[in-house]
Amino acid sequence: MAAYDAICFDLDMTLCESTQNPAGLLESAFAGAGCEPFCTPVELRAAVPDLPTAETDREFYEHLFTEVAGRAGVASDIAPDLAREYLERQDPTAVGFRPGAKAALEHARDLGRVGLITNGGRKTQTRKLEALGIADAFDARVFTEPSAGIHPKPSAAPFERALADLAVAPDAAIHVGDSLHADIAGANAMGLDSAWLDTGRDGDPGDHEPTYELASLESFETIV
Repeated sequence: MAAYDAICFDLDMTLCESTQNPAGLLESAFAGAGCEPFCTPVELRAAVPDLPTAETDREFYEHLFTEVAGRAGVASDIAPDLAREYLERQDPTAVGFRPGAKAALEHARDLGRVGLITNGGRKTQTRKLEALGIADAFDARVFTEPSAGIHPKPSAAPFERALADLAVAPDAAIHVGDSLHADIAGANAMGLDSAWLDTGRDGDPGDHEPTYELASLESFETIV
């Protein structure tokens, strides 16, 4: 097992997951916007890597629905309404720990400094942390803040900020996340070790080869 001075975690689908039904949430948003469904939750997620950087959650979802509408051959002028309806129904506090996540976080805290690097805005993500009771569990928390130069992973900026706040070198840290595109590619490019949590929503690692692969955070203690 490797020894690290700092362990960083992604939040969504790594430490926690929404307890809302994703298909039901999306269907309700379509109904509220008065249009026929033209995508699934899987198709929404698949479009995320191709989006431009957003300053707010509202802008993110407008970009997302615009992209997916284009892929489906649907007029994109419905995107603002869909973004509004989706966000009105989305509850950031409706979250629960992923299997093994709470124990993994506690184990990481016993080993050294712990960071959070999340592709989400401070307000929304903090509500999730508070709902989980882990708002104070990190020595460094890095949120997406484009206006401050902190662009989403795989940008180097959030990793650089976390490492600076944790006062550790890249080769003394590991980042744990579920996204090959955002978490693993970003960590690898910065020289951190990486642990990919395979939730079944990404394909094979391909060009983004993690240092470790985990089927669940229940096996986290085997790599640190």
